[in-house]
Amino acid sequence: MPKLKISPSILSVDFADLKGELKKVSAADWLHIDIMDGHFVPNITIGPLVVKAIKKRINIPLDVHLMVESPERFISDFVAAGSDLLSVHIEAVKEKATDIIRQIKFLGAKAGIALNPQTPLSMIEQLFSEIDLVLLMSVQPGFGGQEFKEEVIDKIKQLREKWQGDIEIDGGINLSNFEKVVEAGASVLVAGSAIFRAKEPSEVIKEMRKG
Repeated sequence: MPKLKISPSILSVDFADLKGELKKVSAADWLHIDIMDGHFVPNITIGPLVVKAIKKRINIPLDVHLMVESPERFISDFVAAGSDLLSVHIEAVKEKATDIIRQIKFLGAKAGIALNPQTPLSMIEQLFSEIDLVLLMSVQPGFGGQEFKEEVIDKIKQLREKWQGDIEIDGGINLSNFEKVVEAGASVLVAGSAIFRAKEPSEVIKEMRKG
């Protein structure tokens, strides 16, 4: 199984002090950046210009999660902005998945495929030879601060039996549930409010990294 990595989600930062917020998580393994377009999910977040600004302020890989319709329209801009890994949703790309994954890798970034909680693993099994990461949503995507969906635990276990690469879990991860997620087979933990709203974010990262 891959080494455990912690990827704090900037969805929970104080954007009025983004520079200060990024300093809190400089010891993390990755930085998770959610891109929402108001169509694929009902929220709108940030674009390539903000990703480019973040890249200048933090020296860890940028783990960019595209929750957008027709992500192929934006891939080149986000890779150029400094994305090290780009994940697209199988629900958004469907039969275009292989071409889009190859586009991401051709441009120089690693490629991930993301699934909503209700989407079966059978939707992505044909992509295992193409991707670098599988991102399982453990909340309904669109907003931070939601509670972790317990039924995703079985999904992680099932995926780990079939896939030996990185499995990233995004949604509702905190100090009370991260251990069972890692036990099930997760290797990348995305946490937003549990890290950025803690008194000592770096201590939360250390604790989670212990697995």
